[in-house]
Amino acid sequence: MVQQQATFSIWRGDSAGGKTVDYTAEVSEGMVVLDAVHQIQATQANDLACRWNCKAGKCGSCSAEINGMPRLMCMTRLNDLDLTQPVTVEPMRAFPPVRDLVTDVSWNFRVKKKIKKFKPRKPDNPDGSWHMLQGDIDRVQEFRKCIECFLCQDVCHVLREHQMYEEFIGPRYFVYTAALEMHPLDTEDRLPELKQSQGAGLCNITKCCTKVCPENIHITDNAIIPLKERIVDRYYDPLKKLFRMFRPKSEG
Repeated sequence: MVQQQATFSIWRGDSAGGKTVDYTAEVSEGMVVLDAVHQIQATQANDLACRWNCKAGKCGSCSAEINGMPRLMCMTRLNDLDLTQPVTVEPMRAFPPVRDLVTDVSWNFRVKKKIKKFKPRKPDNPDGSWHMLQGDIDRVQEFRKCIECFLCQDVCHVLREHQMYEEFIGPRYFVYTAALEMHPLDTEDRLPELKQSQGAGLCNITKCCTKVCPENIHITDNAIIPLKERIVDRYYDPLKKLFRMFRPKSEG
């Protein structure tokens, strides 16, 4: 197996500050960035902190910024990178650093608690079952693929650059809300919060969140834009506003 030397510039520090430190590692075909980080931990920097769990792109734990792009370390193959240049590995910038590559993502879970929960309509049949269209069921399945890696949150300029944490819930939670709003059994109304306190209007649909999603969820087209359209229908289109007053949500 052919091996080569590669340099990794890894951010080291904590909430008080830090800097990138260069490490040299022996890499070979098939390795991912997380493999290199583990090798550096084992041989050169035993105190290097990073999160990881499954190493299969399904837990969302090893999120980082690799050469400036939010990615999963376990899904970023070294043979896809230019190893003639140092590979930079930094923590997500949208969240406070804890130590080295670990960031405090607890804000996301506090946001999730504020979103109105699933509220099903009464069953259609005496046995407690419902009638649903297969298309309505299929529409929300895509959103359930989210692994909460928070890469979409990290790349979003509203959070990353403008730090509007009190006014904006971010693309991950627009996906979560869309899964509830579009569910064929849900009867809850979340549009007032989306418009006012959750900042749907702040998203300018650049699709940067969709680009970094490791599950290939069409965040912008299938979640954010439909939510924006519902807000426009409710608050800015007088005819549709009147129409919706007389149409059950399950038909929307």
